[in-house]
Amino acid sequence: MNATNALSNQNEMDTWFDQRFDERLAQKEAEKTTSMTIIATKGTLDMAYPPFILASTAAALGWDVTVFFTFFGLELLKKDLNLQVSPLGNPAMPMKMPVGPEWLKKIDLPLPNIMMANVPGFEKMATGMMNKTFKNKGVASIGELRSLCLEAEVKLVACQMTVDLFGMEHSEFIDDVSDWVGAASFLPIAQKADVNLFV
Repeated sequence: MNATNALSNQNEMDTWFDQRFDERLAQKEAEKTTSMTIIATKGTLDMAYPPFILASTAAALGWDVTVFFTFFGLELLKKDLNLQVSPLGNPAMPMKMPVGPEWLKKIDLPLPNIMMANVPGFEKMATGMMNKTFKNKGVASIGELRSLCLEAEVKLVACQMTVDLFGMEHSEFIDDVSDWVGAASFLPIAQKADVNLFV
């Protein structure tokens, strides 16, 4: 009888412990803030959108977000955002007319690389067309998206090694850069993040 009571008490204790453990895990999960890091490496107009859209969206969802800007991605942190788009070498990039009749706006204009490389001012024209398309579709500018990220407390971190490598000055960048660090300081943040993206 004593052995049966002891076994029954042990089973009750095990059941109570399991329930309590599950409750604590659920509570901890509910209280956890999801975190995300993004590594931004490109400084063209078309590649500036992904890190800022992803960061601002995640921050709007209540996530803790850090974006690490390195190499040409540092252009996205400069005070003067003079971003260009280069269709050269990007065969997936459609060229559509942002103005004109609807039938013309729907046509993909496949342009050979030789033409893009040899026509003076082609990159400026492509950049103008893309900016016009963004405006026509009501897409926020890079400056506006960057401001949204800052308002949402996204941490914008600059790679100090790249700044030194390219001979840049801190004065070229916005005052809102959260930190100037190298990979050794960024990697522990990425290691603890729930989501890590490379753009």
